[in-house]
Amino acid sequence: MVQKEYSAGAVKHSFWFLEFRKIIALLLDGTDMERIRQMSAGENIFSAPTAERAKQIFMTVSSRVRSLDERFYRVFAESDVATQKIIALISVMNTDALFFDFMYEVYREKLMLGSGAISDSDIRVFFKNKQVQSERAAGWQDCTLKRLGACCKTFLTEAGIASRGKAGVTIVKPVPDALLEQCLIDNGMEQFLHALTGVR
Repeated sequence: MVQKEYSAGAVKHSFWFLEFRKIIALLLDGTDMERIRQMSAGENIFSAPTAERAKQIFMTVSSRVRSLDERFYRVFAESDVATQKIIALISVMNTDALFFDFMYEVYREKLMLGSGAISDSDIRVFFKNKQVQSERAAGWQDCTLKRLGACCKTFLTEAGIASRGKAGVTIVKPVPDALLEQCLIDNGMEQFLHALTGVR
């Protein structure tokens, strides 16, 4: 993965799994991305509350979908919901450098240590470290960091690889489908597989 500039944009985003699934289904059905954009704006296919939100959903989710090789679309279509959610999570990791680092440095580390939970304290330490490493992150306010932490927890739980706890999340270790695992390897994305499975 090409290292991207850290962004706090995730505070405005959701996991949007159903929207992700809809775009992939339309693409596999032969609809091009421009037509999907038009359908989002004109037909509100994502059931967005406002036109601005519809635009934001399309821009974010289409970016996630585009970040993946088209072979992932076929794997997605042939997979169960649990694997589909992991593919959607991989697309978030692939378009958000900060969340990728969270998965690789926190989630993976916890799996390697055999720990069953990620505490709110773990999340705070992760973001404080990023503030030391990045000038942009250094400027973020505490309220932004708190919202980013909440986003990380939401992404994990909605992807089905963690459950909510009183002071963090409890890890539910995923077992990547063999087809997905091979697709990641074929696309040089072994680090994503390591992040999800706790491999060194």
